[in-house]
Amino acid sequence: MDFVMIGQADTPGLRWFRQGLWQTLRAHGYIFQEEPTPDIRLVLNFTSPNRPRPFRRKSQGTFVASIVELPEPPVDFLKTCYPILVRALSNLLIVLIPGTRIASSNGIRWEAHFVTLELGHYVETCKEDEADFFERIFRRLAPLAQARLVINNEFHPDLPPELWNGNERTEKLKEAGRFLASLNLLPAPFPLEEILPPRDFQHVKRLYGLGGLSYGNLSVREDTERFWMSASGVDKGNLQVIGRDILLVKGYDAERNVILLSVPPHIEPRRVSVDAIEHWMIYREHPQVGAIIHVHAWMEGIPVTAVNYPCGTWELAAEVAELVRRSPDPARAVIGLRNHGITVTGRDLDDIMERLRDRVIPQVPME
Repeated sequence: MDFVMIGQADTPGLRWFRQGLWQTLRAHGYIFQEEPTPDIRLVLNFTSPNRPRPFRRKSQGTFVASIVELPEPPVDFLKTCYPILVRALSNLLIVLIPGTRIASSNGIRWEAHFVTLELGHYVETCKEDEADFFERIFRRLAPLAQARLVINNEFHPDLPPELWNGNERTEKLKEAGRFLASLNLLPAPFPLEEILPPRDFQHVKRLYGLGGLSYGNLSVREDTERFWMSASGVDKGNLQVIGRDILLVKGYDAERNVILLSVPPHIEPRRVSVDAIEHWMIYREHPQVGAIIHVHAWMEGIPVTAVNYPCGTWELAAEVAELVRRSPDPARAVIGLRNHGITVTGRDLDDIMERLRDRVIPQVPME
């Protein structure tokens, strides 16, 4: 796997971090490139928190981690740092903050704060053992950078006319969306169009097909092969138009890595939620699953994924599907997505809503 380092490491802390990370990546067999190529896999973007420099990648397979330094932890970490992540057009932000002075080779203990697009925020601390610190940074970074996105859509204007206005299952999907909104489980506190300038917003839309950030998604089975699912970037509490807000997923083409959708011929379709591959895996394996809801919330005492893979990746979908498979009842599973949220299966949407009503915790624990 190749990587490149761009931008200026213009503080002693950033230069120390750059050198330590470079050595650790090389020790693990990563190949350093002097300049980014169109298909570069990992970009480490050293930039300023005040004027973050964006990296406009050419390929969906490129993972960008931006790295900044702050003099002290902000009062509201996500409110301060999440816009830096988005403005840098990054998949991940690492915020380096000096901590307590201790007797070590560089005299300072450092905290590396990770911020993800899914609102994850967790910390690795450097004490005396710098080699161990950079090894932990690598173990956090490498699985995310190596993950494979499954977010391309192919629209077929073959939805039967009797489904152009939906059916009883799409009406239930709308009801479930309103229910999640009533519990305040669909936050969208960082609208992309308010953070990014028009040029960068259009770049993100072209590359990832995103209409914005809208957390959570929900789906309901139509038959043995197909399921209805909420679109990407729409208000899940106000689902309306078939083909725009709600889409019918009819399959997945593994050879071309594309989600297949049936849409009405007269509607300009939106892209389906990036978690469609996860729902597809679960529905395909478990005929008794009739509905799935994903929210950025939590429940106590649930199995949890080992890695906080990004949304829309094969690796996240496969790990969630494996935990569903191990559940005592796959049709009524609750799976924790580390530093992210939960995926809940049910025999129908009413089943899931009833279980969420009393047990859901809005705050996702970070570790």
